[in-house]
Amino acid sequence: MNKGKVWINIRDSFWFLPTIYSILSIIAVAITALIDQWIISEYKNNIPSLFLTKASVAQTLYGSMVTSILTMTTISFSTIMVVLTTYTTQFSPRTLQDFMKSRVTQHVLGVFSFGFIFSLINLFLLGKEPGLGLVSPLFTVIVSIICLAFFILFIHHSSRFLKVNNLIGSIRKSTSALIEKTFEEKNYHTATEWDDNELKALDQSKARVIPAEKSGYIQNVQYGALIKWAKNHSLILETSFLMGDYIQKGMPLFYYWKDSDRDLENPGSCAAYVLIGNERIDTQDVEFSIQKLVEIAVRAISPSLNDPHTATNCINRIGSLLIELASVYEPIRYYIDSDEKLRLIAQPKSFEEYLYKSFYQIKIYGYHDISVMNSVVESLYKIAAMHDQAIQEDVWIFGKTIINAVIVEELDNLDFKRFNHEVKKLAEACNKNFRLQKS
Repeated sequence: MNKGKVWINIRDSFWFLPTIYSILSIIAVAITALIDQWIISEYKNNIPSLFLTKASVAQTLYGSMVTSILTMTTISFSTIMVVLTTYTTQFSPRTLQDFMKSRVTQHVLGVFSFGFIFSLINLFLLGKEPGLGLVSPLFTVIVSIICLAFFILFIHHSSRFLKVNNLIGSIRKSTSALIEKTFEEKNYHTATEWDDNELKALDQSKARVIPAEKSGYIQNVQYGALIKWAKNHSLILETSFLMGDYIQKGMPLFYYWKDSDRDLENPGSCAAYVLIGNERIDTQDVEFSIQKLVEIAVRAISPSLNDPHTATNCINRIGSLLIELASVYEPIRYYIDSDEKLRLIAQPKSFEEYLYKSFYQIKIYGYHDISVMNSVVESLYKIAAMHDQAIQEDVWIFGKTIINAVIVEELDNLDFKRFNHEVKKLAEACNKNFRLQKS
């Protein structure tokens, strides 16, 4: 496993930040103990007794600190379980990642870990070296105040996350940042088109296969490292997956073409630049991020919840994300090295695919709710109105499936009038001559 892949696994681990804080607490204990020892030995007679802490007082302070942090940690974990239960039953199991990966959640547990380990080690050392203390007790008081502040912050953070509108806004914000990151300028060359003669020379029947070493979802691809690997081995790679796909062990992960007949010594080494895990994550998967909003919308329109306003809120946010995506979207297929040679071919997801995955489940489960369908058509209208003809064609093709899903014959006259108005706006935005008929 390459260093980049190891770093991604460690960085995304829930225990990463608490572990860092724990290590810092051990360092803090060593520093404060050394400072205490130096100050007491050199300036004991010059320090007012008010600032010196006796061993018995320090022992009580450290013991109380340990007990208090354990209590706050217990309450915090109970709060986490409440949030996770609410997310699973009311929103979507996929949204659990957003709360558990939240830096606020991890920093709070990290601060608690810092305070607990700092106090516990100091309590242990106090029994070894009884005497007066200055820096360590004072620092313990400061840490206790910080822990209390973070505990209050965590309660506020959890209560905000339990509000569905805040959750939807958080997902929309993170997805917007992911879209910008996905299509920003890279430190390697890319292209949407390439020389046809060179592509025709890549005979698929002569392609060699690099199989997947494990089953799971494609979570992260290091394109720059793959380009460099292909250049070092003088070959052309082609992916057989899309981001977020589930791939089976032993199935083709890459195809490659090499000029010489000699086989690669270790072709599977390039698989180290593809992170495969047990679940989909949103580090590079824009579609998965949008699908979180889709699942919240689908649950909101289910008979058990019957909350069309939440569904409408999700649809509006999805429409905004698709507008952002359409403004920067490029069907990047070819990845080129520094010598302007093709090294990697990767099938991109089309905008039509993003459009379909964003609304098709809402269409299936919400066709009977005219307010939901009006929101979908309105979102499609906004996408078409703000982009060029290519996007408009994709929007209109999918828009017709939304229109056809509604049984207009069963609509009340006022419902039909409103729906017809939204459909007319969509058709005009897509430069189509279309009239909705009610028999």
